[in-house]
Amino acid sequence: MLYAGFMSAALPPFPKPQETAGPPELLQVGTGTEEDEPCLRADAARNRARLLEAAARLVAEHGAAGVTMEAVAAAASVGKGTVFRRFGDRTGLLMALLDHSEKKFQAALLGGPPPLGPGAPPVERLRAFGCAMLRRSIDEMDLQLAAEPSAERRYTAAPRRFLRGHVALLLRQAVPDGDSELLSHTLLAYLDAALVHHLTEQCGVPPARLQAGWLDLVARVTRTEHPA
Repeated sequence: MLYAGFMSAALPPFPKPQETAGPPELLQVGTGTEEDEPCLRADAARNRARLLEAAARLVAEHGAAGVTMEAVAAAASVGKGTVFRRFGDRTGLLMALLDHSEKKFQAALLGGPPPLGPGAPPVERLRAFGCAMLRRSIDEMDLQLAAEPSAERRYTAAPRRFLRGHVALLLRQAVPDGDSELLSHTLLAYLDAALVHHLTEQCGVPPARLQAGWLDLVARVTRTEHPA
């Protein structure tokens, strides 16, 4: 079963980021739901739910390309200003649609059954993590691409920070002598939704090959045997 010297002078040491030694903190996407905003007025909560329902219908009918602030406002029978106030911009709206999926995935990593959740060796968890991420990228490709943060926010957005922190933690456990910070970025790059889209949709690479490539990458980085 597949889960799923160029420089003449030495470079200065890479600065170590400030991190906690414990497990990564659960980070939310930032658009939230009613539970995230306990003081949200009832009418605002109803408007928000109606907007998300309208956006979900537009995605189902026209794909993520059909989700504009104007279209969502019209479908939900509210003013366009309401949509902007609620979500900030189109990316914020699309991120809200992904929020539920993101929270479920975070919960599975922190408290779900192994090997994705706690209780399995770190290398097994890395394998399961990548395979689950690949499945998510393929299943939610349209939304993930449309909600891709801008370049200046790509690596600082809360979900990305959470996922990178999770991978870095597993790498520290599996490869204590490795640079877990840089290696975590390298591993996540393999799982980037834009790359997955390019490989599967534009190059015709089957998902099983991507999954096998992930397992091979983990084996090489952690210096472990490739699973059968």
